[in-house]
Amino acid sequence: MSVLALQEYEFERQFNEDEAIRWMQENWKKSFLFSALYAACILGGRHVMKQREKFELRKPLVIWSLTLAVFSIFGAVRTGSYMTYILMTKGLKQSVCDQSFYNGPVSKFWAYAFVLSKAPELGDTLFIVLRKQKLIFLHWYHHITVLLYSWYSYKDMVAGGGWFMTMNYLVHAVMYSYYALRAAGFRVSRKFAMFITLTQITQMVMGCVVNYLVYSWMQQGQECPSHMHNIVWSSLMYLSYFVLFCQFFFEAYIDKSKRNAAAKTAAAAAAAAAAAAKTATAATTTTATTTAAPEKKSQ
Repeated sequence: MSVLALQEYEFERQFNEDEAIRWMQENWKKSFLFSALYAACILGGRHVMKQREKFELRKPLVIWSLTLAVFSIFGAVRTGSYMTYILMTKGLKQSVCDQSFYNGPVSKFWAYAFVLSKAPELGDTLFIVLRKQKLIFLHWYHHITVLLYSWYSYKDMVAGGGWFMTMNYLVHAVMYSYYALRAAGFRVSRKFAMFITLTQITQMVMGCVVNYLVYSWMQQGQECPSHMHNIVWSSLMYLSYFVLFCQFFFEAYIDKSKRNAAAKTAAAAAAAAAAAAKTATAATTTTATTTAAPEKKSQ
């Protein structure tokens, strides 16, 4: 890992991580307020939109998705560079357990930006509601729990946070780029959407692995700062995501493909039956005409 990759930009260098951590320690419970307002807006918005025509919002959605894509790309590059550097120079345990991700060069700004971004990301749902699209449980459950957990964990600077945030930045960089392309009218292969869901499932597996490593090292008496409440809640969260994303993958790509194939088969069978019936009708008409002709001649 080159020194250039870890060179701080001025805004990263000027960032006061002590003040940020202190603010989060004092205000993290506001994430519950944001979550409650979010849920109320969902319910109220869907009720209002029942009586209205859907909004297109194509251009705002492109701008929104592109903004989050660029933010996530920068976040993934910066945190990924830092975590790779720690992994290559100090090993896996240090990359998981070291709290320097929260106050170290390069990463300190992006760690705080990550947890704060979970509040404005709730705006994703606004587009779904206003465009009258299907709102699934996974969507709003994921938004609320990520907001609550990320704010809760940042204040304690728990072990594993560096990998949690880096993985999420990376997945969101791909996901929001895909959303931006779709909103802009580009045709994107269905396989790309499947790939995104698979990366999300992989992220959940890796989250559980990191939690296991933290727990294991804590049990061995090694320095890996976290606490059981955090490990339990984080593991339950990742396991629930794993189940829900697997269910979504099956319903959206496997089961839907089977239904589409069955529908095509049924349509083909119906078309064949209609063609056969048409042929039979034509044959019957021809036979009747042939039979009637001699009778006319005999008269």
